[in-house]
Amino acid sequence: MSSIETKTPVIECRELKKTYHDGSRELRILDGIDLSVHDGDLMVITGPSGVGKSTLLHIVGTLDRPTGGEVLFRGVSLRKTGRMAINRIRNEEIGFVFQFYHLLPEFTALENVMMPALSRGKHRSQCQPRAEELLETVGLSERMTHKPGQLSGGEQQRVAIARALYNEPSVILADEPTGNLDERTGAGILELLYDLNARNNVTLVMVTHEEYLAEQASRWIHLHEGKALVKK
Repeated sequence: MSSIETKTPVIECRELKKTYHDGSRELRILDGIDLSVHDGDLMVITGPSGVGKSTLLHIVGTLDRPTGGEVLFRGVSLRKTGRMAINRIRNEEIGFVFQFYHLLPEFTALENVMMPALSRGKHRSQCQPRAEELLETVGLSERMTHKPGQLSGGEQQRVAIARALYNEPSVILADEPTGNLDERTGAGILELLYDLNARNNVTLVMVTHEEYLAEQASRWIHLHEGKALVKK
């Protein structure tokens, strides 16, 4: 009898809950989220503002902890994982792209891209070739020595994407990556992210309130009243 092999998800959420307290009020943002992300997925998570999209992404990316339930990374529960191992996953396996770029204003585009390695004590000469290659990949080979204040919003987001790719992560988590950009520039950023997913098989999980962005996704999850509704 033949059996179909089921691959272990890269990320799995089981009965994920997140509750905040505002005085005597309890605010339940996530209320039993179940979802799985597999290698090569292009998952879009939608929902209105305040529904918990960013909270979910931060928990999945180990930037926050759930109130209940658990997250598994390649089958290993993060609830039972030590801090050093979680830090390794965050630094080596996951790349983050945020709405507001989070670039360091006093450093050049090249230095910002190298920062993940420089902050771990690597010498500039070791980091620079890969950083240059990544900036060329995102179309900024002529802007490497410019500081964030000298770059447009779209250029800054491209630097942020190059930085996210520096450690060759298997997963990119993008939180409203086009939310601070005009429509044309945002379309270019989306094209870049989708291309990375298609060409390099980088798993992409993107949060947005714009449902039309799910059209090209392989998976579409919609958050509603703390629950995850599978729409695709």
